[in-house]
Amino acid sequence: MEPTKKTKVKRAPKRGFYDRETICKILDTHFICQMAFAHEGYPIVIPTIYGRDGDYIYVHGATVSRMLLELEKGLPISLNVTQTDGIVLARSAFHHSLNYHSVTVFGEALLVTGEDERYNALKVISDQIIPDRWEEVRLPNKKEMKATKILKIPITEASAKIRTGPPLDDKPDYELPIWAGVIPLNTIVGEPIPDPVLDKNIPLSESVKKFVKND
Repeated sequence: MEPTKKTKVKRAPKRGFYDRETICKILDTHFICQMAFAHEGYPIVIPTIYGRDGDYIYVHGATVSRMLLELEKGLPISLNVTQTDGIVLARSAFHHSLNYHSVTVFGEALLVTGEDERYNALKVISDQIIPDRWEEVRLPNKKEMKATKILKIPITEASAKIRTGPPLDDKPDYELPIWAGVIPLNTIVGEPIPDPVLDKNIPLSESVKKFVKND
């Protein structure tokens, strides 16, 4: 997609990416985003779970959620997803940095009203976290669906920003006897912990086995 005034990366522009493949790949790797919007004249940032399906990002919550009630009015919003990949240690304090992958999406949220799309959106969000878990659990009933509001944000104005590699020091500083490099950071999936009241005869779900194995 073409960069816009809002999405164009100004600081270190070579780190900016605007192609849909890069943007969606980063979005699909995560399931928590930060939603930013203005409420009663002051800025708010709220973390929330999301799921991507095609050209839309779905979010959900209680029908009384302040965030969702505000966003369904069509307020301008920005959504960010960031993955920190490493701490970049330079020889100078000034050139310390982070390696990261991030995406920022701008737009307006749309209220999802069709029951088929609402139901599918919840499955999309569930699959974003743990694929196939939706098929193993009790699905939402009418009362639960009525208590849930779902919004979708079109992925039409977005950009990614990525930093990789070693530190970039000033040329004279490369002669300093100071260790420099990158400390990689990774999210590790731990061993599943069963609910204390779980029947001991119930085996680990296949979706969980696959999720832990594929980490």
